[in-house]
Amino acid sequence: MHVKLYSSLLVVFLTGAVWTQSIRTMDDEDPYDWSYYNFECPQECFCPPSFPNALYCDNKELKEIPPIPPRIRYLYLQNNLIETVTEKAFVNATQLKWINLNKNKITSSGIEKGVFSNLKSLLYLFLEDNELSEVPAPLPTSLEQLRLARNKITTVPEGVFSNMENLTMLDLHQNKLMDSTFSSTTFQGLNSLMQLNIAQNSLTQMPPILPANVMQLFLDNNSIEAIPENYFDTMIKLIFLRLNNNKLTDEGLPTKVFNISSLLDLQLSYNALTRIPAISVHLEHLHLDNNKINSVNGTQICPIPIPGDYVYERNLPRLRYLRLDGNEIKPPIPFDLMLCFRLLQAVVI
Repeated sequence: MHVKLYSSLLVVFLTGAVWTQSIRTMDDEDPYDWSYYNFECPQECFCPPSFPNALYCDNKELKEIPPIPPRIRYLYLQNNLIETVTEKAFVNATQLKWINLNKNKITSSGIEKGVFSNLKSLLYLFLEDNELSEVPAPLPTSLEQLRLARNKITTVPEGVFSNMENLTMLDLHQNKLMDSTFSSTTFQGLNSLMQLNIAQNSLTQMPPILPANVMQLFLDNNSIEAIPENYFDTMIKLIFLRLNNNKLTDEGLPTKVFNISSLLDLQLSYNALTRIPAISVHLEHLHLDNNKINSVNGTQICPIPIPGDYVYERNLPRLRYLRLDGNEIKPPIPFDLMLCFRLLQAVVI
């Protein structure tokens, strides 16, 4: 009786061991095991075992995009010779969040229509340093960042941004954009846009009707001569404004155009100004180097009447940094300037 019992227990134990081994073999196929994914990693690319959702195909002299496995979220294809972007490569890549296609040879005609809009989870699209002549369209409404710097873009298709309510950053700097590129509806729909970069283009005017939520606006290295009155009235969140290397003159600046309560950093270097424009009491950094300013009158430029001896710091103008070098101003720093801007930490003349 005892012998039979032990034999039965032994059989159960051995059977259990075999069953457990079988389960463990199946469990070994977990999504973070390198050997499990090795067979579906494109031969031209690298699939890091510590980052199974990423696919590195950069710097491989690729001329076309290989088929992207369905598990991939982050795709690196920069520094190749890719000329076309076709839907075939992305048929299974429905979960892509990040695509880096910088520094290739992609043309606008080489992008198959709808290839990006089909990627419903895409958040970041980088297409810098290519051969694009227009902003690709249509784009996925999920997109949060679109980087198109250093292309040959002259055209922004009508309505391309109309449904892109999630886009927070749009970079179009160093292209061939002109005043005629933009209409009053070009940026309509970009309700979440916080950073807009249109520097190093061929603008002679400020672009029309920018999104109200923009916090950082870059317009350096254009040929802008004037800013319309009340231009910034609707941009109630603007913090950082850069207009360096343009053709702004005193006549082109309405009296209170920069009296923007949200603005903290204003850059107007390398223009043709002969006097310091009126600023807000809240401004903290002002760059006016390399203009044609020959004198500074602290009483005139002070955004409030010159404060008396006893005044709370919170009521003083907030300017902390003032750059005036490269003008025709000679030291010393005027005393009334220091009386007004008592929080100044640096003045460069």
